[in-house]
Amino acid sequence: MEIAKVTSKGQITIPRDIRVRMDLKKGDKILIFEENGKYFFQNSASIALKALENFQNSMKGEAEKAGFNDPEDVVQYIKSLRKERNN
Repeated sequence: MEIAKVTSKGQITIPRDIRVRMDLKKGDKILIFEENGKYFFQNSASIALKALENFQNSMKGEAEKAGFNDPEDVVQYIKSLRKERNN
């Protein structure tokens, strides 16, 4: 357990050991949330990374189902959409 002192401006300094373990760097943002009267904070970058991983996992195999087998298929599809739009 670590203790952080609140300044007159409502700021705290997160102890170095915790910053290292959370991979927090200057300018990073933290997410603060409450659960059953307890407050927690988390590196917001880790939330974004998990959301991206979840999205990527949910999309696995969908390109093949749609008929896209390689990047060129996607390029050709986009070209056909642009052609339709311009006509």
